[in-house]
Amino acid sequence: MTSPLPDAAPANWVDRFVPAPWRPWLKVGRFDRPTGIWLLMLPGWQGIALGAAMVGEWPDPRLLALFALGAAAMRAAGCAFNDIVDRDIDAKVARTARRPVASGQIGVRAAWAFVVACSLAGLAILMSLNILSLFLGVASLALVAAYPFMKRVTWWPQAWLGLTFNWGALVGFAAAKGGPSASTVLSLLAGAWASGKSLAVVVSPLPLCALLLYASGVLWTLGYDTIYAVQDLEDDALAGVKSSARRLGDAAPRAVLVFYAASLALALAAWRTGNLGYGFLPIVVLFGIHLARQPLRLKLDDPAAAALALFKSNTLAGLLLFAALVAGHWAG
Repeated sequence: MTSPLPDAAPANWVDRFVPAPWRPWLKVGRFDRPTGIWLLMLPGWQGIALGAAMVGEWPDPRLLALFALGAAAMRAAGCAFNDIVDRDIDAKVARTARRPVASGQIGVRAAWAFVVACSLAGLAILMSLNILSLFLGVASLALVAAYPFMKRVTWWPQAWLGLTFNWGALVGFAAAKGGPSASTVLSLLAGAWASGKSLAVVVSPLPLCALLLYASGVLWTLGYDTIYAVQDLEDDALAGVKSSARRLGDAAPRAVLVFYAASLALALAAWRTGNLGYGFLPIVVLFGIHLARQPLRLKLDDPAAAALALFKSNTLAGLLLFAALVAGHWAG
């Protein structure tokens, strides 16, 4: 077994079971560190659950499976793109210096091919959803493309990550609304264009509750990614990389608590405006408690022992909010 990367589990499946030539490819897509897949997937699941709960239904298992696959593919594409852009910075930071692109295990051209392949897989999944989901999914590429540069221009790249990672809540809600698949609509449009006929496509706007859920996710991500950035405080300062953790300094734990409180308030607003049932409330209380404990346990002088574990615990937080939204179809 090869030595795992610093933020991967010591017994992760890639280093234990995958043949050596394939390990760099799975590592550039972060498959040895699945927490990010969960954190990208869960907002999509939450959007699906919100859309289903509004009409008193359970989330569609097919949609949940598609969003899980899409999250794995697009997270891999985004991470590889990030590593291409940040390869010189990554080489200066202890936690990232052994990443495949920064260390030279994978060349830049090969990494670009990986990005394209994963993006095409994500596009294939989008084409099976409805036309609004396709439009929203394509629009997210602007957020993804800009993210690696944010740490160079703003102290708040974690906020941009929040905008990017939680876009799936909007896509998931749109997908839950149903309708003809994007591939079907595009085929009809192409046929109408070829025959010189007109074909109108009506796309309904997203309701306020979906936008509030998205905003809740943005604040949630700002909180947990600030915790994640605590790991790199010293190295980021030496490399000249900006982060919310550096900007906030000793106030970071208190700020994370504020971000999480705002996230919880927005989730409650989404519940209220979406007219969900009271089954939402008992579980969202657990979500709030789980968030509150994180900044209380964050230790800036001992980040290696606390920050990564607290960051990873947000998979449970996201699952709790998903479960609360699923339970929201109960009126009792």
